[in-house]
Amino acid sequence: MSSRISTNISINTITSTSNTMRPRNGSSNSSSSLTTTSSLTMAQAQAQAQAQAQAAAAAAAAAAAQQQHYNRIAVNNVASAASMQPSHEHQLQLQSSDGAVSDENRRVLEWIAQMMNPQTREGALLELSKKREQVPELALILWHSFGVMTSLLQEIISVYPLLNPSQLTAAASNRVCNALALLQCVASHGETRGLFLGAHIPLFLYPFLNTTSKSRPFEYLRLTSLGVIGALVKNDSSEVINFLLTTEIIPLCLRIMETGSELSKTVAIFIVQKILLDDLGLQYICQTYERFYAVGTVLSNMVNQLVEQQTVRLLKHVVRCFLRLSDNARAREALRQCLPEPLRDATFSSVLRDDAATKRCLAQLLLALSDQVVDPSQQSQSNLLP
Repeated sequence: MSSRISTNISINTITSTSNTMRPRNGSSNSSSSLTTTSSLTMAQAQAQAQAQAQAAAAAAAAAAAQQQHYNRIAVNNVASAASMQPSHEHQLQLQSSDGAVSDENRRVLEWIAQMMNPQTREGALLELSKKREQVPELALILWHSFGVMTSLLQEIISVYPLLNPSQLTAAASNRVCNALALLQCVASHGETRGLFLGAHIPLFLYPFLNTTSKSRPFEYLRLTSLGVIGALVKNDSSEVINFLLTTEIIPLCLRIMETGSELSKTVAIFIVQKILLDDLGLQYICQTYERFYAVGTVLSNMVNQLVEQQTVRLLKHVVRCFLRLSDNARAREALRQCLPEPLRDATFSSVLRDDAATKRCLAQLLLALSDQVVDPSQQSQSNLLP
C-alpha cells in the first residue's frame, strides 16, 4: 500500500514538474513571431542595401560615360589648339591656350548641370546657345548628358498653351528660342542627326510653324523653328527627306512662303527646294496634281509679289524650284501652261544683272520648257548657257 502511494507521488511530481517547465502557448507564439519579424527585417535590409548598391553602380556608370564625352571634348580642343601653335617657341603660349580651353570646358559643364534645375535653366540656355558655334562637340554633350534633351523638350512644350490664344511674350519667345538653338546644334551634328530624327523631335516644332500671328515674338519663334529644319536638310540626306515627307512640313512651309516675313520665307523655300532636289521629294510632289498645284501656286504667288519687292534672295530660290520641277515630265508639261509671265519676259532683268548663276538657271528653265516667247534681253540670258 505504501509502495503504491509512493509511486503515485513520484509520477505526479514528475508530471507537475514537466508542466511547470513547458512554456505557455502565448510565450511560444510570441517568440516565434519575434523570430519571423527579425528575419523579415533582415531580409528587407539586405534587399534595400542591394538596391542602393545597384543604384550607386548605375550612377557611377552614367557618370563615367558622361566623363568620357567630356574628356573627348577636352582632347579635341587641346589637339586643335596644338595644331594651330605647333612650334616650340610658342610652347608657353600653348600652355596658356590649354588653360583657357580647360576653363571654357568647365563652364560648359557647369551650364549643362544647371539645365537640371528649373531655377537656373534660363541662364544656362542663354549661355549654351552663345557657345554652340565654339564648342565642336556640344551636340554630343547635349544628347548624351542625362536629362538635358528632356529639359529642352520641357521648355518647348511649356510654350504650347501660349500659342492659342496668342499670349506669347518677348521674354518667353527668347527663352524657347534659346532651347531651339541648342536643338539646331544637335540637328546639325553628323553623329546626333539620326538620333534626333529617330526620336521624332522635329514634330515638337510643328505647332510653332502652324502659328499665324504677325507679332515679333511669334515671327522669331517660327524663324528659329525653321532654322532647326533647315539644319536637317542642309546636308542633302535622303534619310532626312524621307522623314520629312511623312510629316506635314511641306504644307507648313508653303503657308509661311506666302504669309511670313522675308527671312521666314527664305528659310521655308530653302527647305522646299532641298526636298525637291531629292529624287524621292520630287517624285512625291509630282505624284498627284493636288500636290503639284499647291507648290506651283505658292511659287507663282511669290513671283507676283517679287515683281514689286524685287528681292533677289527669294527670287533665286523660286527659279531653282521651278527649274527642278521641270525635270519631271508631267510637271514640265504643266509648267508650259502655267509658268508666271514675269519669268518669261524681262521683268527681273535689273534684279538679276549681278547674279549670273540665277540668270543661268532661268535660261535653263525657259529652254527646258521650249519657251518661244523670249525677248532679246531674255535671249541674251540663254547665251549664258555653257
